[in-house]
Amino acid sequence: MSKVFGIFKEQWVHRNLIWKLAIYNLKSSYANHYLGVFWTFIQPAMQVLLYYIVFGLGLRGDRGDVGELPFIIHLVSGIFPWLFLSSAVNAASSSIQSQLGLVTKMKFPSSILLSITLVNNAISLLLTTVIMVTLSLIFGYSEPLHFLGFFYFLIGSWAFAFGFALITSSLVILVRDMKNVLSNVMRMFFFVTPIFWSLEEANELMHVISSFNPFAYLLMNYRTALVLNEAPLYGDMADHLYFWSFTLLLIFVGAHVHYRFRNKLVDYL
Repeated sequence: MSKVFGIFKEQWVHRNLIWKLAIYNLKSSYANHYLGVFWTFIQPAMQVLLYYIVFGLGLRGDRGDVGELPFIIHLVSGIFPWLFLSSAVNAASSSIQSQLGLVTKMKFPSSILLSITLVNNAISLLLTTVIMVTLSLIFGYSEPLHFLGFFYFLIGSWAFAFGFALITSSLVILVRDMKNVLSNVMRMFFFVTPIFWSLEEANELMHVISSFNPFAYLLMNYRTALVLNEAPLYGDMADHLYFWSFTLLLIFVGAHVHYRFRNKLVDYL
């Protein structure tokens, strides 16, 4: 457990540096773009439009709404958290490999590169979630008090992505094929996560898969908090225990993997 506490201590001690570098990375990403930070809205909007044409108008045909939600709202409430989760996992997994030179020059623990990436993605999520909250308030999809469930989603997403990336950020350097494997695994999760389809319409097999899919758990908590007029959290106690047990296991294993290889990663590049 000392390694786990050590990892979290590093994040806390360097919290100001994490925030400053996350803001710097966000600004530099759009520094030479005419629309600047507006691309944070434009890119998700373009993907929503594409998926709506394919999955809404194309595959769904005239089936229309998903429960009490218009399909477009169901889709947006799935795409926004998925883009955050997939980007956070992929970017955090590659963060040490892509910025290892920065660590050797500035002498700070490589683990904070994961947090910098996650904070960067969380800022983008906050901006797109403003759209979701606005739509929910205008059309009365959820109660304002339920919006607090968004912060549970944010905490759970950070813990899961951080634990996952502690393992994969070392593996993508040690095993060169790992980045391709991760890309294909995330593509698979895209289709088995209820982004454009709904659990209510799914068969028994998809229900079983979703019950073991941490991305489905997180995404449904986002959707439940912002557009579903239900309890502020998705799932029952068994779902919560499974997710947090799995997430804490990832963090525990990831801390040991990270500490074992952190001082040797330069030799593998």
